[in-house]
Amino acid sequence: MLDNIIEIAREAGKFLKDNEGKISEIKEKGSFTNLVTDIDKGSEALIKNFIQKNFQGHGILAEESGASSPTSEYRWIIDPLDGTTNFTHAFPVYCVSIAVEQKGELVAGAVYDPNFDELFSAEKGGGAYLNGRRLQVTATDKLEKSMLATGFPYDVKSNPFNCIQHFEEFLVKAQAVRCLGSAALDICYVAAGRLDGFWEVNLHPWDTAAAVLITAEAGGQASGFNGEKYSIYQRDIVLSNGMIHDQMLEVIKKNL
Repeated sequence: MLDNIIEIAREAGKFLKDNEGKISEIKEKGSFTNLVTDIDKGSEALIKNFIQKNFQGHGILAEESGASSPTSEYRWIIDPLDGTTNFTHAFPVYCVSIAVEQKGELVAGAVYDPNFDELFSAEKGGGAYLNGRRLQVTATDKLEKSMLATGFPYDVKSNPFNCIQHFEEFLVKAQAVRCLGSAALDICYVAAGRLDGFWEVNLHPWDTAAAVLITAEAGGQASGFNGEKYSIYQRDIVLSNGMIHDQMLEVIKKNL
């Protein structure tokens, strides 16, 4: 199944790259900062057609078209373009994210960045890989020596979960904080050892499913803001190399 996920993730990523600068339609979803383009929809259609042809009856949960076949043992969780705002500005930080659940458990996933031709992938129990190279999270054990990443939700002006306060405190306590505009890539960068930790609010399953599995298989840790076991169906996440996780939670809990 992972080979199939990788195949269609690469194909969808190529579609995105080939269509950069060729957007013909941009719509707002709920707010002027939450965008969807005809390219998002084209990528999603490409992935869904592949699934329906090769895995008939499997369920699908996709960002733009929602859920289908809810009774299936398998569910494909799709973000056809994570980083749409970046894409609309030709800012080269975006990706395709595809994961598969079996009976509610993540079993395989891939995140493909077509700009750098980087394919992050994992199967449950099989380790995490970047273009075939085994991944391992960092061993950084102090928050002040850590580089973190976050993103701001589309409703940042209402400051959900006190996200602005979290950013301010991490900015002071960590070595550095980055905002890339793609949660899936942020999380995969933790798996790859490029970042030590990540947090964000108001995310969706398609934002995190594949990347969280990849980071877990690279030795990382994920939880909710209260330290509870993480579910891709909740809206808040703290993710780290495991060594700084409690230190990150201390910062988060001060501002809940």
